[in-house]
Amino acid sequence: MRTLRAVVLACCLTALPLSGALAAEPATAPKTLSLDECIRGAIATAPELGESQADIELAQSKLEEAKGYRFPQIEMKALFGPVPEARGNQVWSPDGSDDTSRITWFARGDATLVQPLYTFGKISENMKAATHGIEVDRAKKDQRRNEVALQTKEYYYGVLLAREMREVVLEVRENLDKARKKAQELLDKSSPNVEELDIYKLDAFNGEVGKYLAEADKGETLALSALRSRVGLPPEARIDIATERLVPDEGTAGDLPAYIDEARAKRPEFKQLKEGLQAREALVEAAKAAYYPDIFLAGLLSGAYSPERSRIDNPFITDEFNHFWTGIALGARWKLDFGITGSKVAGERAQYNRLLSTKVYADTNIPLQVKKAWLELKEAEKSIDSTRDAYSNAKKWIVSAMANFDFGVGPAKELFDGLQNYARMRAGYFQSIYNQKMSRANLDYAVGAMPLEK
Repeated sequence: MRTLRAVVLACCLTALPLSGALAAEPATAPKTLSLDECIRGAIATAPELGESQADIELAQSKLEEAKGYRFPQIEMKALFGPVPEARGNQVWSPDGSDDTSRITWFARGDATLVQPLYTFGKISENMKAATHGIEVDRAKKDQRRNEVALQTKEYYYGVLLAREMREVVLEVRENLDKARKKAQELLDKSSPNVEELDIYKLDAFNGEVGKYLAEADKGETLALSALRSRVGLPPEARIDIATERLVPDEGTAGDLPAYIDEARAKRPEFKQLKEGLQAREALVEAAKAAYYPDIFLAGLLSGAYSPERSRIDNPFITDEFNHFWTGIALGARWKLDFGITGSKVAGERAQYNRLLSTKVYADTNIPLQVKKAWLELKEAEKSIDSTRDAYSNAKKWIVSAMANFDFGVGPAKELFDGLQNYARMRAGYFQSIYNQKMSRANLDYAVGAMPLEK
């Protein structure tokens, strides 16, 4: 019974982190959900996927910002204030520049337009980096989606495992009740094969089975609570799963190289690295572009008016408070520094090299993760066959021991041993099925398979 107890406890502990206080269930029909429906609900309501979507939108805003630098930028300035009167012409005026008794007002507006023409990659490389950054965040969302699907499968199969463990315990208790009743009959008839000590043993064994039954019930309740939370339903909602029994999958694992190739093609982490390296490479080039000038086209529009200042039409003399002029020019802007740009380039290159090291790690460890899941699946498939034969033989052992005990020719110890081994083998069988399903789920995750694509 140690194995049975360990299996039940493991199921309980798996669901425990997401379980909350269990509210009283209303007397309404529970909502029955299939595994696919649970996965869809979990993906639709997962908070972590909402965070990932926000990251994608943030990356898209950076792309739009980078695109915006291709278009002209206009700077406008307006002034309004007092100014001394100035009448006359460029040669003579009756007003002095230091006369503060004759004050009037002025209004002025200036607009400067700068249209980038060529920036040696400052704009284009940042646009390229932002574009690849969006793909990185999309791949991260795919990764989180796969994690949500894997967790949902764990809870779903956990409910099934807890229920199968409960059925095993109930079957053992039923056999114990029959054995206890028969033992009492034989004891009343003074059978030499039964002692009062055997009654005590059966009662003690029955008490331990009752404990396991309570643990199985708790495991089922907690697993359902965790599943309900994962699919985004309120705590008071009653749910059930559509699958009735934990049965082995019919198919077997394929060849390992095919799964590794599939992982390299589909795994979101590989896409993150590919897009991330291209983004980092673009950022390095954008940082290096700071060594070169920006070529631009500039336009100027300026106008000012003051009612008590005479307009001067001499092109060699300008009045900042009463004029109107426009202009256009081709310009270059070049910022020189001592070490600042070089440090930025080195920093971006270090980030690129860091991502290269991450890629080396992924190239080694993701195939290892695929291999681990594949080996666990193969092990579970073999274990199912072995434990099926084991519990079938243990069942025959119980039937034979029970028959001998009923006829009063078999010892009670043989019945005890048979029940214990049957419970252990039967529990091991369902544990192997659970392991098979979770190994297949882990393998799907390891190769980057899309949830529900099958």
